[in-house]
Amino acid sequence: MSAAPAPPPDTRRTRLTAILLMCAAVLCFALLDASAKWLGGSMHAMQVVAARYLISVALVSTLLNPWSRPGILRTRRPWLQGFRSLLLLTSTGLNFIALKYLQLAESVSIMFATPFLVALLAGPILGEWAGPRRLAAIGVGFIGVLIILRPGFGGLPPAALLTVCGCFCYAFYSISTRMLAASDAPETTMFYSGIVGAVVMLPLVPLFWSWPADGASWLLMLSVGLFGALGHWLLILAHQRAPASMLSPFNYSQIVWMVALGWFVFGQIPDGYTFIGASIVIGSGLYLLYRERVRAVPEGSARLD
Repeated sequence: MSAAPAPPPDTRRTRLTAILLMCAAVLCFALLDASAKWLGGSMHAMQVVAARYLISVALVSTLLNPWSRPGILRTRRPWLQGFRSLLLLTSTGLNFIALKYLQLAESVSIMFATPFLVALLAGPILGEWAGPRRLAAIGVGFIGVLIILRPGFGGLPPAALLTVCGCFCYAFYSISTRMLAASDAPETTMFYSGIVGAVVMLPLVPLFWSWPADGASWLLMLSVGLFGALGHWLLILAHQRAPASMLSPFNYSQIVWMVALGWFVFGQIPDGYTFIGASIVIGSGLYLLYRERVRAVPEGSARLD
């Protein structure tokens, strides 16, 4: 059996560029969470959420707006667009609140359970039912999450439940994104993601606004919006150059940045349970991605899910 021919140099270079863009996007999201955690020590978490949305929308709107992209507001499923955007807003808010009490690595390790929830929800919602091997991977992944949480055994603080709820919201958000992909352009979905959150948060700002104490706090408020907008832009660029199945495993590189930022910025080192649980979650997630690729082989190929 002969080996598959190597991809052309241009293809290899394009895919390598996509991987680097994906890693850069993940770094932006890690910096976003680190900035939010730092600001959460001196201001209301909802003020940080508002800064993340309002500044991101201001930046993104310079490229994506009804004047530069006519028809960007046109959607066939406006209620689903609104619901999806509110799910992202809720997930962001819950995560920012929880970050005040959790280590960065603990938070992201729990959020890594999102692919398992998506795989379970895709059955009843999209008709994409998981086979026995993927169900086994999901079960093992949830065991890893339980090792991180250690409920009833003096594990993480109650705020971890907020991250769990945020994980569920993000899973429904991901399912909604897949549903909208069949009817709306990606630019339209991205535009609604930001504008709905900004419209919701803007009138609430006076309720929890407090003036930042120093220039560093102002800079960090700007950075949460910048990192959010830049991270999503880099994601789009990456997915334009390579398939999601190739890029998804690099999502897990975020744990490296979160551990490093937690150590250098906050002097926090995750305990052994978090490392063990995160390793199980990541391993199960990678196997789940592998099974997704196996299921995508052409019809007639050998496959048993």
